[in-house]
Amino acid sequence: MEARVGMVMEGGQRTLNADGVTAKFMVQNTHQLGTLHQLLAGGIAGAFSKTCTAPLARLTILFQVQGMHSEVAALRNPSIRCEASRIINEEGFRAFWKGNMVTIAHRLPYSAVNFYAYERYKNLLHSLMGENVRGNSSAHPLVHFLGGGLAGITSASATYPLDLVRTRLAAQRSTMYYRGISHAFSTICRDEGFLGLYKGLGATLLGVGPSIAISFSVYEWLRSVWQSQRPDDSTAVVGLACGSLSGIASSTATFPLDLVRRRMQLEGAGGRARVYNTGLFGAFGRIIQTEGVRGLYRGILPEYYKVVPSVGIVFMTYETLKMLLSGISNY
Repeated sequence: MEARVGMVMEGGQRTLNADGVTAKFMVQNTHQLGTLHQLLAGGIAGAFSKTCTAPLARLTILFQVQGMHSEVAALRNPSIRCEASRIINEEGFRAFWKGNMVTIAHRLPYSAVNFYAYERYKNLLHSLMGENVRGNSSAHPLVHFLGGGLAGITSASATYPLDLVRTRLAAQRSTMYYRGISHAFSTICRDEGFLGLYKGLGATLLGVGPSIAISFSVYEWLRSVWQSQRPDDSTAVVGLACGSLSGIASSTATFPLDLVRRRMQLEGAGGRARVYNTGLFGAFGRIIQTEGVRGLYRGILPEYYKVVPSVGIVFMTYETLKMLLSGISNY
């Protein structure tokens, strides 16, 4: 999923992908970097990471939506190499980045809404639990978990139309029904109504809780085990390794929801007939019936391949920008 769930911790920010694809650990000092600079650095780092891994992301989407119509029999054993070759031969090398501009446009508003919502939900939860926010720097993990989940739901809902448009642009092959971002928005509203921009939102929100729970618990468990065995290792190395592994675990568990979400986002696209008319659980049943359980994991390999580079790029870019922005703010 491109709807990311942010969990901002005291002394650091951990951004957990709602589909479990990426768990990014970014150490930061809030006294050195203001809120605006945090959002700017996080947004740019996320956009740069998404741009670098866009080819793998598009391959994931193309595999996920295979089988919606008449391609099931022909694509029982899809190959990343063959699909990549097809894209280059039929669409050109630049086609690997179809829909990436929407992803970049999605980053900053998502980060802003997520950051603001998390702070508001955290303060609310502190007040409900009877804790003094200012006097308690090590808040209960439950506050972070619930605050991160609620912030993820809020930010995912607020920016969901951009995510849907990105999917439709990336899923296009040789036939171009949508000519760009603005054309896609206007065409969807005209053909499917305003609510057409929110197809698949239920699957997105349903995946927020499990994704955060798995990423959070796996990350904390791996970090505690690692630090107990190798306490002298670099915090950055521990964060990168544990973040990558927790992302893989979360991705594996929640990938079927992400696949169903993508397919529901494409329902009725380009005037094509609807395939899943019985809701979220009906879609699951139809996929299992026609493609088997393995059909729920179409595209999981390119998802796996992009976890580690995505985590590494975000971490290094964020740290570099943090140093640059800290230096600028000191002048």
